Amino acid sequence: MAARQDILNWCDDTLQVSAYRDYAPNGLQVEGKADIAKIATSVTASKAAVDFAVEQGADMLLVHHGMFWKSEPVTIIGWKKARIETLLQHQINMAGYHLPLDGHPELGNNAQLARLLGWTLERQFGEQNLLNIGRLNTPQTLAQFSDGIERALSRRPVVIGNANREIKHVAWCSGGAQGYFQEAIDAGADVYVTGEMSEAQYHLANETGVAFVSAGHHATERYGIRALGEALAQTFGVEVCHLDEPNPI
Repeated sequence: MAARQDILNWCDDTLQVSAYRDYAPNGLQVEGKADIAKIATSVTASKAAVDFAVEQGADMLLVHHGMFWKSEPVTIIGWKKARIETLLQHQINMAGYHLPLDGHPELGNNAQLARLLGWTLERQFGEQNLLNIGRLNTPQTLAQFSDGIERALSRRPVVIGNANREIKHVAWCSGGAQGYFQEAIDAGADVYVTGEMSEAQYHLANETGVAFVSAGHHATERYGIRALGEALAQTFGVEVCHLDEPNPI
């Protein structure tokens, strides 16, 4: 059992929440019980994740994608009302950490993705240091590189580029970071990996020769929240369970 505020304070300090400018609130979004014995984690605070937290008897639902975003309507109706109503009925806290969980050098989505795929980080750069560039231990063709991503993430990425091109340096940013492609090109990457792709990146990849890999928003952000949950379990002795909700996006 741990105090809710102690857990939140630890997350805020560890993830350096105050260092980020975000378009979503980081930390507690829906208040429940003051003491926490069990935490449920999931990428997104979906209704499925909320129901999972109820089924597991969790006192807190900890996510990467919370329920409140800049420029969204502030009314609590429809799907948002249904999720929040369930949380309140069962006194379940819901806390979310967005950009701070992307950028953390150990627990973050980018760090965990690199660890899973065997990339060696050389530096973080770009907006709020959310971009990463590193190297492969052994150069690969783009075809071999994309096959490795498919095996690790259990989904086929969308790949734009010459399949026979040699890949030595990779830049990456999890989630919907296709807009950083030019910065990755300027940094000297052979390939840029993120979760989503827009129409413009197709042409930019073909015209610059730098490959673009869209590996899935959800797929590239499945690992940070699990790492955060495991760290909380070790630090506070609370029980942690995880919902890996299928999502093709």
